[in-house]
Amino acid sequence: MKDQTKIIAALLLGAAAGAAAALLLAPDSGEGLRNSIADFVNDTVDSAKEKANSKINDIKDYGANVVNNVKSRYNDAFNDANEYHDELMDSIKSKAKDVSDNVKGRTGDAIEGGKTKVKATADDWNNSIQNA
Repeated sequence: MKDQTKIIAALLLGAAAGAAAALLLAPDSGEGLRNSIADFVNDTVDSAKEKANSKINDIKDYGANVVNNVKSRYNDAFNDANEYHDELMDSIKSKAKDVSDNVKGRTGDAIEGGKTKVKATADDWNNSIQNA
C-alpha cells in the first residue's frame, strides 16, 4: 500500500473514531444517538463507495488506454508487414520478369543461330549437288 493511501486511511479512521466518541459523549437520547451514529456510518459508507467508484473508473480508463495503445501498435506492425510483403512481391516479380526476358532473348538468339547454320548447311549441300 502506498504511503499516501495509508495516511488517508488513518485520517478516515481517526475521523470516524473522533466522530463516534463525540456522539457517544454528547448529551443525546439513546434513539437520537443511534440515529446519529447510523447517519454517520451511512455517510461514511457512501463516501467510501464514491471514492471506490472513482478509482474503479480511473482503472477502467487506464485499461481502455492500454488496450487502445496495444491495438494501435498491432495495427502499425500489421501495416508495416503488409507494406514489406508488397515490396518483396514487387521485387520478386521484377526479378522473375528479368530472368524470363533474359531466357527469351537467349532462346531467340539460339534459334536464329540454328536457323543460320541449317541454311548455311543446306546452301552448302545445294552448291555441292549442283557442282557435282
